[in-house]
Amino acid sequence: MSTRASGGSSLERVYGLLLFLYPPGFRNEYGQELRRTFSDWYRVRQAGTAGLLVFLGEVLLDLARSVPHQWAGALRRYRSSHDLLEDDRRPPYAAAFIAGLLVFVLYVVTLAPSIGFWDSGEYTAVAHTLGIPHPPGSSLFVLLAHLWEVVLAPTGLTPVVSINLFSAFLSAGSHALWFLVVDRVLAGTIEDRKVRWIGAAAAVALSATAFTVWNQSNVSEKVYAVSFFTSALVSWLILRWRDTGCGLRRLVTIVFVVALTATNHLMGVLVVPALAAFVVLVDRRALKRPTFWLVALPVVALALSTQLLLPLRAAQDPILAEGQPECASIVGAVQSIYTWGASGCDALSAVLSRDQYGKPPLLLDPTLYPAKQAPRSAELIGLQLLNYLQYFDWQWGRGLAGADPLFGGMRPALTVLFVLLGLFGARTNWKADRETAIYMGTLFLTLSLGLVGYLNFRYGFAIAWDRFPAVSMHEVRERDYFFVIGFSVWGLWAGIGLVALWSRMAGIARAKVPVPRLATSPVLALAVIPLALNWSWASRADDFAARDFAYNALMSVEPYGVLVTNGDNDTFPLWYLQEVEGLRRDVTVMVSEYLNTSWYVKQLRQLTEPCPAGVDPDATPTRIVCQRAMKPGDLPLPLARAGWLQATEPPPDSIFPLSDEEIETIAGSYFVTDSPMTLRAGDIEATIASGTYLAPADTFVATMLRSTLGERPVHFMPGSSIVSTLGIEDYAIRQGLTWKIHNGPLPDDSEDGVVRIENSQLSAIAGAAIDLPLTDTLLWDVYIRRGRILKQDAPWADAASSGIPRQYAYAHYVAGETHARAGERSEMDRHLRRAAWWWQVAAN
Repeated sequence: MSTRASGGSSLERVYGLLLFLYPPGFRNEYGQELRRTFSDWYRVRQAGTAGLLVFLGEVLLDLARSVPHQWAGALRRYRSSHDLLEDDRRPPYAAAFIAGLLVFVLYVVTLAPSIGFWDSGEYTAVAHTLGIPHPPGSSLFVLLAHLWEVVLAPTGLTPVVSINLFSAFLSAGSHALWFLVVDRVLAGTIEDRKVRWIGAAAAVALSATAFTVWNQSNVSEKVYAVSFFTSALVSWLILRWRDTGCGLRRLVTIVFVVALTATNHLMGVLVVPALAAFVVLVDRRALKRPTFWLVALPVVALALSTQLLLPLRAAQDPILAEGQPECASIVGAVQSIYTWGASGCDALSAVLSRDQYGKPPLLLDPTLYPAKQAPRSAELIGLQLLNYLQYFDWQWGRGLAGADPLFGGMRPALTVLFVLLGLFGARTNWKADRETAIYMGTLFLTLSLGLVGYLNFRYGFAIAWDRFPAVSMHEVRERDYFFVIGFSVWGLWAGIGLVALWSRMAGIARAKVPVPRLATSPVLALAVIPLALNWSWASRADDFAARDFAYNALMSVEPYGVLVTNGDNDTFPLWYLQEVEGLRRDVTVMVSEYLNTSWYVKQLRQLTEPCPAGVDPDATPTRIVCQRAMKPGDLPLPLARAGWLQATEPPPDSIFPLSDEEIETIAGSYFVTDSPMTLRAGDIEATIASGTYLAPADTFVATMLRSTLGERPVHFMPGSSIVSTLGIEDYAIRQGLTWKIHNGPLPDDSEDGVVRIENSQLSAIAGAAIDLPLTDTLLWDVYIRRGRILKQDAPWADAASSGIPRQYAYAHYVAGETHARAGERSEMDRHLRRAAWWWQVAAN
């Protein structure tokens, strides 16, 4: 009896194992029949272990031969009704792979060979060094991109090309998944598998070559490639969940992916409204099952644990750790992560909740906030919608009247065409499969109008300057990248609309031509219009402008100098050059925007401290240790000949000889001077005017000047407001692309080639003087100028970064005018011709 009981218990486990291999719906419907058959079969065998083994052997042998006909038939009937597995309706994974591969090839052909402007340099640097980018930290991107670079290291590709390929790969993978989604949608109305594939290919082509999608896929300028991929992935998974019986495992997988993508950026979580609508339509009971929540909650907790990278890595003092989200205890870190910054560790919570951006409430006017808390007006909302329509208008023909960013030339007419195709595609989607139509519609609305409402942007970079001329009321750049997934979804609908139009035309032509599909196929050429019209604007091939600007700026600074920068475009490329290519790490790059925070000043203090005996910061190059050494090989030969190699010993002190308490006090200090103040630093004496508003950044720079000037060269990127705030304009000497602060009053006459600038208008861009011989050397013999910008018709990256070519133009113009005053006409003409060339680049 005991043996039989034991055998029965073992048999139950066998039942469970075998039944687990079948879909849930099949198990529910036929599981009892299977159990009864197994039980009847077992009863005719003798008891005992030997009988059990014989029984199991016969079962396995029978299964190896064939499943009994009644089970096989039931399984086929089940799958036929729940999963499109007939040969002509099976998910076309091979075709989707080919589509994704072709998209990948397109992105590789137009891939950036180096970094771009804006966040590209930052993300490349943090991925390479396993650092922490700006809030919300994007830990998933850092981990995946770093791993990707490690995997591709044996290929010999440079780190920046590898990381750019990471973005291209994810976007191409997204389009492989979109191919599957569109094929599944079209299966509701089109029986011919090849026609569905053509439709899916057209949809993928329109999505992949939409301007913003393409332009964001061939460089790692943002982390949205990860969000894009996870959005496409869960879109396909939710369709498979429905088609395979609404099983628990696939739904939990979707929950895991959504929670995981939240650790990259909340952009990926915006798929949730569409997912929720779809699940409620298909099987609302799925969300009411206790089993789902019992499994889903631990899965979410596991996915969010990726954020632990932030405090764990911050504790190691990485060379790039924005926000320094270090926590005193793991308990505080966990509390911050699982409350999404509502409580717990303050530093980590501030990063996760993006405190530094000071986003105004949704109902307030961001153009006046925080000085005035006015309501969000109807005019503002109208202009925000206009800004979105402007970006939508770019997607299908950016090259048409490209110099006009706001509905230029024939571009609006082309946009109307693709709006109509998209609406026709949405209608076709609704007729074919209402559940997926609601899913796609909810996804598009969330990622378009929903984002317009949530993001609450200031006036667009190219909009309403006549009515609102204040720079502070406008976005600092175009923000089309926020809507990248929504543009992609519309491209899918336009592709569906195109194949539906083709089918309708073929139906009309059927009575007139023998092969109507072939006769009407030219209409499919509409799918390649964005490819042709967006290429010149979306391609980043041969674009070295950002990398070369970083090189040129850093080479303008003498060994162990300090360079105070203004913002993203004159900072992030420099980070890339220092931390990825390893050039000019001796230069301390100070980001003025971050100098209002205590964590950043503490990092700079440690980074510029003298190294103790025997300590080599290059032994751990991805961590802040102490002052990094000047490498003679970093300097080009003209600068070595100019005597720059004489400064080979590092300075004896940190640029911030302050305690933690003093740094915290200054970081919280904002005030207006009630009388003139004198700033004494080195041999200079400057006056800060009465009524001047001093932010912590101004006070920290003044502190740095007092402790550093005379020991280190101090440079500013031109246009720095801190220079005028501290009243040190009269000590600023133009040195190539930078202003160098002269330690003491400028001589009346030319000394060592330093020439005073008497013209007040010229001095606004030149500084008080120009080091003419050194500037000539930098501009003609040191600076790099190559690649895409040399092509006459190649557009500059974007209008918001056109200040970069203007900086070159200013430098040449000032040098040319100075040569002119000395009667050196040939040198003047040479500089002014180059200045005009740079102005033309900026105008493009």
